[in-house]
Amino acid sequence: MKLVLVTGMSGAGKSQALNALEDCGFEAIDNIPLALLPPLVASGSQSPLVVGCDIRGRDFSAGHFIETIEALRGSEGLDFTMLFLDSDDEVLRRRYTETRRRHPLALDRPVVDGIQHERELLAPLRDIADVVMDTSDYEAAVLRRIITAQFAQEERELSVVLTSFSFKHGLPRDADMVFDVRFLKNPHYHPELQALTGLDERVGAYVESDEGFAEFYERLKGFICPLLPRYLDEGKSYLTMAVGCTGGKHRSVHIVQKLGAFLEGSGYNVTLRHRDIKKD
Repeated sequence: MKLVLVTGMSGAGKSQALNALEDCGFEAIDNIPLALLPPLVASGSQSPLVVGCDIRGRDFSAGHFIETIEALRGSEGLDFTMLFLDSDDEVLRRRYTETRRRHPLALDRPVVDGIQHERELLAPLRDIADVVMDTSDYEAAVLRRIITAQFAQEERELSVVLTSFSFKHGLPRDADMVFDVRFLKNPHYHPELQALTGLDERVGAYVESDEGFAEFYERLKGFICPLLPRYLDEGKSYLTMAVGCTGGKHRSVHIVQKLGAFLEGSGYNVTLRHRDIKKD
């Protein structure tokens, strides 16, 4: 029996994770009391299960949660994974502000107080999770694809997330690999290209006209290609590679687009993200 237990910070995407796996054939149950989890597993469901369990449960406590998890991990015939979804405090605050939802631990106080209290309560659970996923930079569609790649594929294959970014706005927190392309000549200083992005063919042609581009790009492919199967061998179903430049709009965007097309042509499931393409 396959069981994925989803928990983590409120607002980090637990509902989206459950919905994604339900669409893939999992039987989804949200906000189940901890006391009902072992009997549910003992029932021997023929379908894979995804269960959401968090601080909303009436019998929730970190100690009880950990005891339940340890018991499940010792169950014979159970393929069990605990997924902990996390996100940056400011991102969580913004999500609650935008949706005007109340945080479950901040009904009569500021949202930030509830987030901090929940983080303290859940710290022991994060430490014992099999998979910890930071969703701070993920849009809903990207999170669904990553969740599906991690848990729902019958034949394991590696999904690659390629993201461009600006070093001015910091490194992507979820990146497994980071590549710096600021050494390439910058279209920002070309008047006709400044307002465009790396999605435009003219910007791509300008970037590739750099005398160091061809050798760099071939070496980049030569570095990446032997590594990707090794990550799959280590049990990783998705990998995030980040390419950065100064503004995150020209050079890094073009490299991500070009590398993404190459990896798709090589048979990988690729998701492209341009984190800072709309930022000033």
